[in-house]
Amino acid sequence: MFSSNKKSSNVAAAATSLIAKGTTVQGDVHFAGALHLEGRIEGAVLAEPGSGALFTLSEHGAVVGRIDVPNAVINGEVRGDIHVGERLELAAGARIEGDVHYRVLEMAAGARVNGKMAHQPEPPRQLPRPEEVPSLSPAEA
Repeated sequence: MFSSNKKSSNVAAAATSLIAKGTTVQGDVHFAGALHLEGRIEGAVLAEPGSGALFTLSEHGAVVGRIDVPNAVINGEVRGDIHVGERLELAAGARIEGDVHYRVLEMAAGARVNGKMAHQPEPPRQLPRPEEVPSLSPAEA
């Protein structure tokens, strides 16, 4: 009766953390799942590469330090370099003082970046080795 048939394939994506407006965190913040920042972080914002984690910076939020996450939506102030391994969205209220490294970028009119923009190509994939094919002896051929 109360059970749900919906199953999440990524449990981490269901976890969302919020740092509210008026809150300041001093030091590095490591997170999994999603982090929504309306306050201020003075330190690095970090998430595991390839984890699908999402960092969202609201129009009132600010980060003074490096951001290194798989996915990000920036609509506030950042003073530091940004490294996004998958998808970066710069909303109209984004104000960035630092270099931006991204794989996929969406940038709205009004977003400001004072620094270098660098596209990061997808790393080359290692293909699996073909299985050893037994050679036929002349008698079997």
